[in-house]
Amino acid sequence: MQEKQEKINIKSLAEELKQRISKQQTEKKDSTQISTEDKKIQEISKHISKREVEQETKEIKKSKTERETLIPLEDYIKCAVHLGTKVITPHMRKYVYKRRADGLAVINTALIDEKLREAIKFITKYESEQIYLVCKREAGWESARKFEEATGIKVFTKKYPPGITTNLILEDFFEKELTIICDPWIDKNALNDTIKLKKPVLSLCDTNNFIQHITNIIPCNNKSKKSIGCVLFILARGYCQEKKLPFTLKLEDFTGPLE
Repeated sequence: MQEKQEKINIKSLAEELKQRISKQQTEKKDSTQISTEDKKIQEISKHISKREVEQETKEIKKSKTERETLIPLEDYIKCAVHLGTKVITPHMRKYVYKRRADGLAVINTALIDEKLREAIKFITKYESEQIYLVCKREAGWESARKFEEATGIKVFTKKYPPGITTNLILEDFFEKELTIICDPWIDKNALNDTIKLKKPVLSLCDTNNFIQHITNIIPCNNKSKKSIGCVLFILARGYCQEKKLPFTLKLEDFTGPLE
């Protein structure tokens, strides 16, 4: 009887191991696909032609309200903040107003600007020591560090240690009231920890993102250096202005050269 039970246990362990390996292989495959798509968008974002800037700006001016944008429309386009992916989730459909000839979605720049205004009002309810920002995507590391330099808000790049805000026994455990993430998928560990704590999350969200459990979103291209840099520049500048903190950095300090 005991021998039979041992065989059952070994079989159960083997099945569990098989499932784990299968799950890891699937996650690895998904990660590769996302990486390939990201690289493509990053390359396109680097080469926004003057003609495209002019055409997109002209089209936006025809449809948008007369309210002045947080930065010139041309700079939004130069930074490719408006470029989405070929995938559009139901959550993000309302922010898209057309597709390009290559199939990429185009996010409504007026809505990006509107949501950035809301985001600034949202984060300025908190002091810098109550907030942390996570950006695992390499394209955003430099601008994330500039964001930290300007605002004093703690930033995690490269890797966010899971459980660092939920597990009291961890040596580097800390508590914050607001989490800012640059991609709900890439930064899912920080998102999941914040969900467990039932605290608010502000996230940059591309057209392929799902936004469950996210309190406030900024619809934008969250794949490329210039776009992430542009969004973090606007957030940092707005936060510092509201908090009466000195701010001397320029857009190019976050994005790199725009020409």
